[in-house]
Amino acid sequence: MEKIKLGLVVSEFNRDITYMMEILAKEHAEFLGAEISEIIRVPGAFDIPIAVKKMLEKGNVDAVVAIGCVIEGETEHDEVVAQHAARKIMDLSIEYGKPVTLGISGPGMGRLAAHERVDYAKRAVEAAVKLVRRLREYEKGR
Repeated sequence: MEKIKLGLVVSEFNRDITYMMEILAKEHAEFLGAEISEIIRVPGAFDIPIAVKKMLEKGNVDAVVAIGCVIEGETEHDEVVAQHAARKIMDLSIEYGKPVTLGISGPGMGRLAAHERVDYAKRAVEAAVKLVRRLREYEKGR
């Protein structure tokens, strides 16, 4: 079976946390026998969809993993950012017919909770790899 090529789109906002998520994503992809072939870093979670779209348009990846961290502030801004990013990410997956998995923690969490959820990146990589494998099997008629 050919190696699964993953794209990684990583938000730099809350970089102390997303850096750990990025490292974990790379390690887990390697563990699963997949390859992170492309990485785009964007300013924030709200910016992830455009980078996902560019990566999917280029067509060099089997799936894209979106990584970010949306921490609660004084307003409901975190909810708006997370909901809209998640919705566009899902729309792009359907539009391009390729998995785009959500490794964005939040909204509604503080910095401590965010540190406890760095494994969202690992889960998103695992979901991408599983989904690519299952879609390949389905396309082969198994």
